[in-house]
Amino acid sequence: MELSEASVNAVKMSKERKKLIRKQMKSCHILLKHDGIRTASHVTKSLVVANGGLGNGVSREQLCAAMREMGELETIIMSPHKPYAFATYSSEQSAQKAHGLLNGHLLHCGDNSVTLYLSFVDSVPCEAEEHVPLPEGLSLVEDFVSSEEEALLLAAVDWVTFDDETAQKALKHRRVKHYGYEFRYDTNNVEKDKPLSVGLPDECVPILERCLKDGHIGAMPDQLTVNQYQPGQGIPPHVDTHSAFEDTILSLSLGSKTVMEFRHPDGRVVAVLLPGRSLLVMKGESRHLWSHGITPRKFDMVPACDTEPPAAITPDLGNPGNLTLSKRGTRTSFTFRRIRRSPCQCAFPSACDSQGAPSSLPSAPSLPRCQGDAARLEEEYVHRVYDAIAPHFSGTRHSPWPRVCDFLSSLVPGAVLADVGCGNGKYLGVNPEVVALGCDRSSALVHICAERGFQAFVSDALNVPMLTASCDACISIAVIHHFSTPERRLAAVRELMRLLKPGGRALIYVWALEQEYNKQRSKYLKHQSREPSGSPNTAEGQSEGSASPKRTVNSHGDVGITNVDRLDTEVSGPVDQRPGEDQVHHGKLSVHTNRTAFNSQDLLVPWHLKDGKGKAGKGRKGGREAGNRDMIRETALAVPKDNPSISENILPSIGPASDCKTEPTDSNQRSKHPDSMSAKVATPNACLDSSLPSSTKDTDHACKSCPGFEATATPAIPESSTAAAVFHRYYHVFQQGEIEKVCCQVDGVKVQTSYHDQGNWCVILVKD
Repeated sequence: MELSEASVNAVKMSKERKKLIRKQMKSCHILLKHDGIRTASHVTKSLVVANGGLGNGVSREQLCAAMREMGELETIIMSPHKPYAFATYSSEQSAQKAHGLLNGHLLHCGDNSVTLYLSFVDSVPCEAEEHVPLPEGLSLVEDFVSSEEEALLLAAVDWVTFDDETAQKALKHRRVKHYGYEFRYDTNNVEKDKPLSVGLPDECVPILERCLKDGHIGAMPDQLTVNQYQPGQGIPPHVDTHSAFEDTILSLSLGSKTVMEFRHPDGRVVAVLLPGRSLLVMKGESRHLWSHGITPRKFDMVPACDTEPPAAITPDLGNPGNLTLSKRGTRTSFTFRRIRRSPCQCAFPSACDSQGAPSSLPSAPSLPRCQGDAARLEEEYVHRVYDAIAPHFSGTRHSPWPRVCDFLSSLVPGAVLADVGCGNGKYLGVNPEVVALGCDRSSALVHICAERGFQAFVSDALNVPMLTASCDACISIAVIHHFSTPERRLAAVRELMRLLKPGGRALIYVWALEQEYNKQRSKYLKHQSREPSGSPNTAEGQSEGSASPKRTVNSHGDVGITNVDRLDTEVSGPVDQRPGEDQVHHGKLSVHTNRTAFNSQDLLVPWHLKDGKGKAGKGRKGGREAGNRDMIRETALAVPKDNPSISENILPSIGPASDCKTEPTDSNQRSKHPDSMSAKVATPNACLDSSLPSSTKDTDHACKSCPGFEATATPAIPESSTAAAVFHRYYHVFQQGEIEKVCCQVDGVKVQTSYHDQGNWCVILVKD
């Protein structure tokens, strides 16, 4: 008997309805598991909207527009960096209508689209709002210049003609011009005996005379730096060099508004909204001690209306009822300073280069020229880093990658498997019918494997203490890209082949230079567009003005998503000390900007260690659990191990690779990562680390790593202080065909297949 068209549609609709209910139930499970939000089975006036938060790139205006179509809204609460929101209607009938019609609704947010899942809740959490004072000496004057004056100032800057008279530079993350004197990013100082032939533009004189009259400055500035930021660009956190400039610094913001973060050496963070045509005045402590920077991202988290008092909001709080997302436009800053002619005698000697403070950060490492250089580079920027971040790293490695699981599941029962660079062992238990052994250079990660009941031992990936031809299969997931020379990468493949029996197979994953392949962007890049956030910039020094008071945003000062944020990459240093951009052209390794396409094959990728979640934390187990909580708290809901499919709809996606490991390390360096936009979310196809994955240990060899998530920049070991530490890991990202060429240099090896998997180049090898 044939079914009628109506019956077929009913069956189809029933399947779609069941699928929607399953996903809604999964969203409830995640909310309860990771944020303690209990949903209700009965109808109430309040709803929790999964996927409808600031952390998912949804603005207040976009969510309100969809929710208001269902009835009269009383409140919308959107917490900073969270991928969900709360909505309360004036009646249960309106809430029930929204629950019925908006569940599974696709909400378009610019280039981003999210699927909403709604559930009833009995109560809506009330988050306290707390204000903290602005840094001492910091003030902001809104509407300091008129629209006409703004137009004149912008027209006075000629960006078309490159000339030495204004020392115009096209830096990687912004354009810059200097007037009066050039600020040299290679020395983080000014050549005071070499003034430029062009002084400050005449259009600036009336503005500066007004600053004198109003008491913002005591003498006319003689140096001007003009920065032009396109959407998504920023500047690393820094302190303007004490010996170069006098006390007061003025920064005039023209064009688009932005958020600037100030960080005190003790870890306090103040995020300040700089409106267009506002003047930022930085004196005393705010100028000499606090670093200031702008996190690269395309959206900022800002107050939804102009009612905020001139005070800063403490981290993790803020006013959840009054935040939204603001898309950045082109911004031009005019930073005015006066050249210092005598040593600085400020009250902050710890940050003053005139009084003995270090005048520059350690220089960025160079590409190795010999095997000794390579071993030292990997020791400093791979092994030590993974040893230091092991508990936090392990807390971000949950879900195995599907195609790796397919390979492991294809092995016959009783087969011997070697996972070289096994990290926390997440692949060792995928196929319980094989004999799986793991090894890693990081003793801390091997210890975690043991705690989880896996067989693993400490070993270098170039010299594994196992018998030749003893394994039926080997995997090397996100490991070989940590070796810093072609010879060492080839040696790593040879070692895998040595372990294999004839006819045995090996699976290798390495991070790909091509994060966009076959017109599809990897999740690593998609993650950036889903979130209004970019990644911090890399190594370029600069002195922009300062931050401003008036309105401030929540502690991290901006939108969360990427890091669901944060991924972010910045070279930061105390006193305007950051490796200059020119270093990239002299064999120096550049620092990658997270969630962006790669501009070189050899680079440093930042990892943000959250609140002491490293080796020195609360013990490995406690550190890992704390790392998990921190990861979830930052911005997104983590996907349960048994529920990989929900990520596309409930969570923002993450980056490319799988996981990594590396040897523990001890480090003391201070990091100034202003914003923690790097939230980590476990998705089926991606790792979440702060920026990329990684693994290895020791000086001779590297282990695994994985493209995942977080970032800022400073050579290897993080800066100290209570601020979150930032580590830098070395990576060689592979071009298309490169890993195959390496493998073909090994005798007796055949490339069975190769493919691109979410930002990774992958090969399956067979030993003849």
